Amino acid sequence: MSNTQQLQDFSTQVRRDILRMVHAVNSGHPGGSLGCTEFLVALYQKIMERKPGFEMNGLGEDLFFLSNGHISPVFYSVLARSGYFPISELATFRKLNTRLQGHPTTHEGLPGVRIASGSLGQGLSVAIGVAQAKKLNNDNHLVYALTGDGELQEGQNWEAIMYASAKNVDNLIATVDYNRQQIDGSTKDVLNMGNLKAKFEAFDWDVVEITEGNNIEAIIAGMNEAKLKAGKGKPVCVLLHTEMGNGVDFMMHTHAWHGKAPNDEQLANALAQNPETLGDY
Repeated sequence: MSNTQQLQDFSTQVRRDILRMVHAVNSGHPGGSLGCTEFLVALYQKIMERKPGFEMNGLGEDLFFLSNGHISPVFYSVLARSGYFPISELATFRKLNTRLQGHPTTHEGLPGVRIASGSLGQGLSVAIGVAQAKKLNNDNHLVYALTGDGELQEGQNWEAIMYASAKNVDNLIATVDYNRQQIDGSTKDVLNMGNLKAKFEAFDWDVVEITEGNNIEAIIAGMNEAKLKAGKGKPVCVLLHTEMGNGVDFMMHTHAWHGKAPNDEQLANALAQNPETLGDY
């Protein structure tokens, strides 16, 4: 997709998918999913170089790894609406024997999913390994990863961040969902991480900040800037300033909807704020 309005319409439909999926099983994580909707839509529809179909080895194309796997609703919706599996399968989210588990898994072979994720702190390490494998295979495509900001409280991330710069893993663009919220409150109150930009720069990464992380055009501009920095000796970090629960007024500006499903009345309210654009599943 090239038209900004098309991408916005796509994002609106993804938000509807997220809301309906978590409501149907009274379980899931709508807050972070809604906050990352525009980013994942832009990534899959505009930024990444993708092959049609799905090959697990990912040779000859850009790859994406979701580390904060609890935001699986947005990931599944974007994958389905990008052609990886039938949109109708979204109706099986978190149900018995589904391929769409609460956290992405690989044992059922869901196209688009290359690692199981949701055990926080591990995805960045995997992405670094895959980026190094691409270098060994003389594959010049990029590896993208997404982590939560609260997830950076996990120590493994900082080993990975140190390793990536030391080994010049410059085909990696790691995005941090910088919404300053986590399950128990604000990141500042739970475990203040201070100045993330200064921290990544101190670990010898290039850093791009996208201050309007729910604006399609700002995301595209920022990610294109990050792509220009890739391949120049340093890994690239994108600090994506998002709003948890974006697009649903009563879910925004709070951590309360990190892992809480809307009831029937709340769903109707939220869907009214996001009119159908591409057709529900």
